[in-house]
Parts: sequence; structure tokens; C-alpha cells
Amino acid sequence: MSGLWVVVPAYNEATGITATLEALDAQRDSDFELVVVDNGSTDATAGVVAGFGRTRPWVHLVHEPEKGTGAAADTGMRFAVERGAARLARTDADCLPAPDWTRRINAAFASGLRMVAGQLLPRTDEGVPAWQRSLLVGAVEVASAFGKIRSGNRDPRYRGPYVMAPGCNMAITGELYVQAGGFPRTKIEDLHEDRALVNAVRLLTADYGLRRDVVVRGSVRRVRAWGLLKTLAWYADHRYRPELVDIR
Repeated sequence: MSGLWVVVPAYNEATGITATLEALDAQRDSDFELVVVDNGSTDATAGVVAGFGRTRPWVHLVHEPEKGTGAAADTGMRFAVERGAARLARTDADCLPAPDWTRRINAAFASGLRMVAGQLLPRTDEGVPAWQRSLLVGAVEVASAFGKIRSGNRDPRYRGPYVMAPGCNMAITGELYVQAGGFPRTKIEDLHEDRALVNAVRLLTADYGLRRDVVVRGSVRRVRAWGLLKTLAWYADHRYRPELVDIR
């Protein structure tokens, strides 16, 4: 088994997950195992993944009925750890990892990091204009800077500074994941599980950091559905809470 396992939580992504799977299939460093966690989908997500994996033995499909990206991601991470995964990476089912994503992750681990935060950029194929995508990139940078000074991320027990590690583009050693308690098994509207894991790691080690060459392009469909301002408010601690969160 490979030392690196990639985990992808998925909910009702039948129409789009093939692009994510193909981006992973096209990785220049293909020495990894993939776990897709079907989070109680009511569409054909599981069938699409099973079909894709039929000729790819490195693709694993597991099921987690408990609603929530945190719960699904944690199930996938622990599935991998139980099978000997030394390194874990996560992206999401509406994202496109760059072709050198796994290679860059392995290089970051080889440099001594135990947790890697990657660079999140917006997808360019979902009908959102370039100026809005540019504003999103800027907003992520502002949020990252603010995160370093916000009171919820400051504690004398922390062994290093806050770093934003988006759940769709992060990696962590299997040992550290278990030691930190893993992703909180929460619903997407209740908690930013990626931030919670980062702060749990900060209590344990300073061996983590941002690597801008670890690139994933994330979906901008919330911008298309809600508009830019409401989307930014959603990501800013869910200050905007729509009735329908799982935009498709």
C-alpha cells in the first residue's frame, strides 16, 4: 500500500465528481490510494465512483450516513490510517487538484512538515467572471491574515502561528491526525472543521506550514448561486446562513 492516501468526502456530486476523479487519475505522482466517502448521497454519486474504480484498484468507496463534511472526512481519514496510511491528503468532490498536487504534498512532507496547508484558487470553468474570481482570491488572503490575529486563534498554548488550511487542500501525517483527534464530526453549517483541526494541531507541534505550490482549484458555484457578498459572509464564520447549504 502507498504511504499517501487521498480522502474525498462527497454528497450528491454525481454530475461533477468525474472531473475531480480524472484530475486525481492524472497526477504525475500516482503512488497513492484514493478513498471517496459517500456521505448519504441520494443521487448516483456512489455508482459513478464505483464505475470509475472498477478498473482502478487504488480507488476505494466507503459510506458514511452521518451528515457532515467533518464526519465524512474523518471516516475516510481513519479508514486510511487503519490500512497503514502514513500520510493523508484531503480535497473535495467539486475541486480540481493541480497535476503536481500529490508530488508537491510529498515534497512538503519530505521537508519536515507534519501538516501542509495548500493554496486554494477558484475554478475557471463554472461561469463566474474573472473579476469575481480575483476578489475571491483576495478575500482568502485577507481571511488568512485576519486568522492570525483573531482571538479564537490565539492561545499561549499554541506552538506556532495560525495558518489557514482549507479542508479541500490540506495534508497531514496519519500519526498527527490521530493524535490531534481528527476532523470534528460536524455538519458543514455548524463548524469549519478544517480550522478546528489546525488549532488542535497547533497545540501539539509547530511542524506545519503553507505551501503555495500545493494548488487546488475549488468550486465557485456558491458565488453563482448566492452572489459574491453572501458567499464571503458564509465563509466568514457562517454570517450568511441560507436555507439550502448544499448547492449543486
